[in-house]
Amino acid sequence: MGVSVALFSTRPPPQGLISHDWSDEAMTRTTYLGDLSPLNSLAALPRLPLLALWRDLRQGGSGFARDVTVSLPAARRLAQAARARGITHVHAHSCGRAALICALANRIWGLDYSLTLHGPLSDYGPGQGFKWRHAAFGTVITRKLTRELRAALGDDTPKRLFLQPMGVDTEVLTRSTPYTPAAPDGPLRLFACGRLNVVKGHQDLLQAVRLLRDRGLDAKLEIAGEDDAGGTGFHAELQTELERLNLQDHARLLGAIDADAVRAKLEQAHLFVLASWHEPLGVAYMEAMAMGVPTIGTDAGGVPELITSGKDGLLVPPKRPDLLADAIAALAADPDRCRSFATTGRSRIVEGFSSARGARTLLDGLALKDDLHL
Repeated sequence: MGVSVALFSTRPPPQGLISHDWSDEAMTRTTYLGDLSPLNSLAALPRLPLLALWRDLRQGGSGFARDVTVSLPAARRLAQAARARGITHVHAHSCGRAALICALANRIWGLDYSLTLHGPLSDYGPGQGFKWRHAAFGTVITRKLTRELRAALGDDTPKRLFLQPMGVDTEVLTRSTPYTPAAPDGPLRLFACGRLNVVKGHQDLLQAVRLLRDRGLDAKLEIAGEDDAGGTGFHAELQTELERLNLQDHARLLGAIDADAVRAKLEQAHLFVLASWHEPLGVAYMEAMAMGVPTIGTDAGGVPELITSGKDGLLVPPKRPDLLADAIAALAADPDRCRSFATTGRSRIVEGFSSARGARTLLDGLALKDDLHL
């Protein structure tokens, strides 16, 4: 779209999460702001309008003063880098620490910023009023979260707030071969993709697979994704559960795999299943549906804004492995419905959840000038 993009982050990702063929290039392009030097915090103090800033910060809540102190050096580095590169606006792709860094850079050094809400506001730490009230605009990924944000922020809600469900590249995520349902006498290939965290419900999906196998259905499951620690956290607990259920020969944890590998797994899958306890929206669902894979999810969070159960996928209650197993078995036994979901699911993503829509929302929100750089 003709926009020059500069990348900033607080720190490099853990080694176990570096999986894409473009990771090294992206890390080289990224300026990392992580800098906990007390001297840099002190260097910012003479520029602070202390009384005004105190009034701005005092309602931040427990732990907010610590977060501000830790974030000041990164805010200073961001402002310096933006000034050096002629950047006048930064978009924080989170309302966590990134948004605090941007808000501080705005209040002290005048850097314009915007931010995005991806999930429940309570997940992103204290000081949300401070983070949002000075933003040029905000974006939110679902209507449900937009309502919750307005109720929580009140007068601190930015005047300009846009629905931006992110989205996926539907030109890349497209099949090379037509979708084929599982054969009645063959294995049922299930695929899930998502961060290894208890709220993603992978343990419920493993239990559903155990139930299906006990019923005589040859269900095979692969789960792509890694925990936030790069493999030393919830991954081990999930592997233990897999072994407890005696699924060693029927289920695998793939860890972090690159985008091409995910695409290949989706093309091989008969069904995509994600059993999240709570999902603000679900990019993994979008990827699967864009690839024409019949998709089963949970009626949790913002997922119903993405999947209309019975029309372009199926939704079941979260934390119900028994109902999940029932839905998988019923859909696998209905090849015509599988083919229908493959078609209607992709249409749903192409029409409403293309990544180009998310990019255009940012550009429209900024009302970009010809020479403005992000």
